[in-house]
Amino acid sequence: MKVLVTGACGFIGSHIAKRLVVEGHNVIALDNLSSGDLDNIKDLQTNSLFKFINTNVIDSYHYDVDYIFNFACPASPIQYQLNPVSTVETNVLGTLNALRLAQKNGVTVLQASTSEVYGDPLVHPQSENYFGNVNPIGPRACYDEGKRVAETLCFDYFRQFGTKIKVVRIFNTYGPKMRFNDGRIVSNLIFQAIRGEPITIYGDGNQTRSFCYIDDLIDGLMAIFNSSNKNNGPYNIGNPEEVKIIDLANMILEITNSKSTITYSPLPIDDPKKRQPDITKIKSEYSWFPTISLANGIIKTIEDFSNRILRNV
Repeated sequence: MKVLVTGACGFIGSHIAKRLVVEGHNVIALDNLSSGDLDNIKDLQTNSLFKFINTNVIDSYHYDVDYIFNFACPASPIQYQLNPVSTVETNVLGTLNALRLAQKNGVTVLQASTSEVYGDPLVHPQSENYFGNVNPIGPRACYDEGKRVAETLCFDYFRQFGTKIKVVRIFNTYGPKMRFNDGRIVSNLIFQAIRGEPITIYGDGNQTRSFCYIDDLIDGLMAIFNSSNKNNGPYNIGNPEEVKIIDLANMILEITNSKSTITYSPLPIDDPKKRQPDITKIKSEYSWFPTISLANGIIKTIEDFSNRILRNV
């Protein structure tokens, strides 16, 4: 099968591209490298099944493909707030271009949505029938509302044109290939702990997240890709184990044997206090659930960060 992956040099996109190539699919990989990194695909560049194209997904494109993974968009607050207008354009125009190609070719778009569509949730845990609590004019809105509009476009294309869609709401994911400075809590804490720098906790550390290791996430995405299930979603995909940020920080300090101290900073505007996916839907339809424990995943991620930091010294 020939598969288009947008955002293929990003953290998740590069893992998707690699899994597809390993399973014998031809991959056309699009990325403008605004937040992605060519290092993430360096082991694929010489593979005859893989083709990288440096382009912006907001520009019209046409490829003869059998499936589309639409994963192009900066995903951390630091990245998507650098150029919020571009973030909105990527979510809206980029998704429109993916849907137009899918409609033309009669193929499926697997749309990467996010737990951020739930905002700072008033319902806990979050299930797919919860409409969320999002500030439409806050600094996170370019991403949160951009992803919500992208979902709207997917379902309107399905209703109006019969376009084949799959929408997944990805919760916090971590693992190898994360950028050191992307602003996500796992990468921040690991990078600071390895370097012996003070590690930063925003708020009092009692806010919670649910962390899914990248291999588990890719298994879930591939289960959808390989299935004949015609349901559109949306599907929550993530690890339902809820963890306090302060407990995550202490785990990382212990595993790295770091002498870093913990410092506290104010919680960013509209930062969610709780985040936990209800994965009943994807578990029942695809028999998918995460199997890698947080401790084991963090150990693997620390090994990757340590190796890359040593190479960059």
